[in-house]
Amino acid sequence: MPSKAKTGKKLVIVESPAKSKTIAKYLGEGFIVEASIGHIRDLPQPSELPADLKKTSLGKFAVDVENDFKPYYVVSPDKKKKVAELKAQLKDADALYLATDGDREGEAIAWHLLEVLKPKVPVYRMTFGEITKEAIHRAMDNLRDVDAALVDAQETRRILDRLYGYEISPVLWRKVARGLSAGRVQSVVTRMVVDRERERMAFKAASYWDLTGQFGADAGSFKAKLAAVDGAKVASGRDFNDDGELTSRNVAHLNEELATSLAAALQDADFRVRSVDTKPYTRRPAAPFTTSTLQQEAGRKLRFSSKSTMQIAQRLYENGYITYMRTDSSALSDEAVTAARRQAAELYGPEYVPQSPRVYTSKAANAQEAHEAIRPAGDSFRTPAQVAQQLSGDEFRLYELIWKRTVASQMGDAKGSTATIRLGAVASDGRDAEFSASGTVITFPGFLAAYEEGKDESRGDDDSDEGRRLPNVAKGDGLTASEIIAVGHETSPPPRYTEASLTAELEKKGIGRPSTYASTISTIQDRGYVRKQGSALVPSWIAFSVVRLLEQHFTDYVDYEFTADMEGDLDKIANGQAVGAAWLKHFYYGEDADPGLLSIVNNLGEIDAREINSVPIADGITLRVGKFGPYLESSLPTVDPKTGEVVESARANVPEDLAPDELTAAKAVELMETAAPEERVLGADPHTGHTVVAKNGRYGAYVTEVIPEMTEEQLANLPVEYYKNGKPKPPKKPVKAKPRTGSLFKSMTVESVTLDEALQLMSLPRVLGEDAEGNPITVQNGRFGPYLKKGTDSRSIGSEEEIFTITLEQALEIYSQPKQRGARAAVPPLAEFGPDPVSEKNIVVKEGRFGPYITDGITNITVPRSTSLEELTRERAVELLAEKRAKGPVKRTTTRKPPAKKAAAKK
Repeated sequence: MPSKAKTGKKLVIVESPAKSKTIAKYLGEGFIVEASIGHIRDLPQPSELPADLKKTSLGKFAVDVENDFKPYYVVSPDKKKKVAELKAQLKDADALYLATDGDREGEAIAWHLLEVLKPKVPVYRMTFGEITKEAIHRAMDNLRDVDAALVDAQETRRILDRLYGYEISPVLWRKVARGLSAGRVQSVVTRMVVDRERERMAFKAASYWDLTGQFGADAGSFKAKLAAVDGAKVASGRDFNDDGELTSRNVAHLNEELATSLAAALQDADFRVRSVDTKPYTRRPAAPFTTSTLQQEAGRKLRFSSKSTMQIAQRLYENGYITYMRTDSSALSDEAVTAARRQAAELYGPEYVPQSPRVYTSKAANAQEAHEAIRPAGDSFRTPAQVAQQLSGDEFRLYELIWKRTVASQMGDAKGSTATIRLGAVASDGRDAEFSASGTVITFPGFLAAYEEGKDESRGDDDSDEGRRLPNVAKGDGLTASEIIAVGHETSPPPRYTEASLTAELEKKGIGRPSTYASTISTIQDRGYVRKQGSALVPSWIAFSVVRLLEQHFTDYVDYEFTADMEGDLDKIANGQAVGAAWLKHFYYGEDADPGLLSIVNNLGEIDAREINSVPIADGITLRVGKFGPYLESSLPTVDPKTGEVVESARANVPEDLAPDELTAAKAVELMETAAPEERVLGADPHTGHTVVAKNGRYGAYVTEVIPEMTEEQLANLPVEYYKNGKPKPPKKPVKAKPRTGSLFKSMTVESVTLDEALQLMSLPRVLGEDAEGNPITVQNGRFGPYLKKGTDSRSIGSEEEIFTITLEQALEIYSQPKQRGARAAVPPLAEFGPDPVSEKNIVVKEGRFGPYITDGITNITVPRSTSLEELTRERAVELLAEKRAKGPVKRTTTRKPPAKKAAAKK
């Protein structure tokens, strides 16, 4: 067979279209750059396996757990067309360059492309940390093969997550609620948020007092705070533990009485300076951004969620503005150091640049030095002003943050001096009081001229005094005192995690990978385990149940150190120091005294679901996590304040927006006392004799009839069925009759609805009559209000009260008009973002049946639960619409009836 004629074309494959366009500009003619659009194949759902494989050792996970954990991959249905296009391009190419990202995920994408495309031409692996002309040309000079160890690490992680989720999640379904999920990292992160809430719930505030005063000298006045009484340090918030107990010895714990009496006794005291201490002040710049620190700082300074930060950073990288955004390294290349130092000198002056370049190394647990820090792309940096016209608002803000941090990292220390003045007097009651004031003055801003790092919320007293100038005084100088007042304080509970502080803690503990923090934090919100309250992350009660079950029965798998050790093991596999299959065998099957996951799942024993889903709140009051949400249940008899009846076991719903630490014993008692009755008997239906009751349900208040159980006599009189041999069949359990129900109108309540109103509600839908063609017309109430129905044609009507007054003639008049979608009063959009770059139609956010959604009038996409409307940006809205368009229309599957079997021919 003759060899294929050379075409001179070279096929380069990257992950995204944006990246392919940028790279194509630098490669020039002869190169065809295509995008795989992420992974082209993955593990299928076990239900999607071929029938002959479902009963094999592959059947449970789509991973062969009996043969070295070999995965069964399939090309994703939405990628088959893309694979065909890539194969067609490869036929005309003389070489294949796999230019996916240089991390484990990118390496795995390259390997999957190699496995599926089966190229017969030379294959080269090409990686780069930034998309610039210089970086692309350097990458072409440093080609290599696909790294098998990196691929093994990614594949091991993928299989590990499949084993973990598929073995543990079903336990949550059985014992907590359907639809829940467990994950190797997500469950540990959920536990961290729950643990912090537990700390807040157990916290007991302590009260303490101190004094502040305004003091004057010839050189000026200043404010000082009481530091010691009779030589003993005055207690502050740091001297108490979370139980409200004083833990420090030899401190003066002032209460209100002691503090106010001391303030009064000092009004005419003779204050003098006792000491003046001055020390040099030096502050170093923060290291360049890693993935983790970028997410933290963007959260603090720009109020971006971790997910938004990574999405914007991805666009900046793919369009050649910054280096690769998934990195644990804070190191800069020699070219970047030179560029940062040069730019600092140009913009701020040569005195702002130290003589020697600064060198940074990562301090995080399990840090990988595989990449450079996140910085502006290129061997010389573009200033924010130079790129402002090319970037969207959010892209510009993030680029500016990265640019400032990078340049500042190579600038000089901030320098100054910190002065501390101690002053005191003897009070009229004989107590010696000493006050203190501190101030830091910056004499040389250094890196602060370009950038200052943000801070997370902290506990204790805020003693920040930077930038505060104190007058020039000397020991022994007299001072005049004014406004000496007593100030009361309470200790504060540990602050809730924000996305920024949670990311910092995850990195500190070595849990997960910084590149996955954004998706993990988004997942625990999407699953309903955590919600945002402002910027704080608040766990749901269902998260408490999930974490409790995992702590009791899967202890290691939510242990912080165990999870961090797994990351270390995956690093060893990536470095070629371990083999994935052997590690998975030990994880799943165990070894000697170390049980594996399979053994733990098979020997769980009895799990008390009621106990797992119960949290004691107060004496006799327990919070239950039920099928329809959390509620309070009292085991003590209580008196209904409205009826005076004694209720043996009362219940009360828990408001959705009430954080767990806010559900105190007092609040629980209040909710129980103000709870609406669960059920109120309205009377008997005169036609059926059935009792009619009003209830509060998950979806609101409603009325229903109580159909009594059949008596033993009625059961005995049921007809008996017999087998062919004449023996009677066992009696079947009678099918329960479905009770009539009806939702209350908005103007009705459980307490106010009458029996007559209830009977009317239960009679719905109401038949009005027929149209000229004999089609019946009915009127009824629905989730979105009252409406008429004629076949499949529904029309909204004005108010709920019209349901019982509207006539057939009025209904026919409504149907005679053309049908208008959304005929009710137009509701203004929740947000507007201007024209879409593709459809050129206006993008708006509207309230829909399943929550807020984004639309340009052609394409609709629900706003993700992890993104609040306040966080939603135009860039994110455009991106979500683009992703929805790329997926194409939803394919609806229909079940076809099998053809009827032909009757056998008569002989």
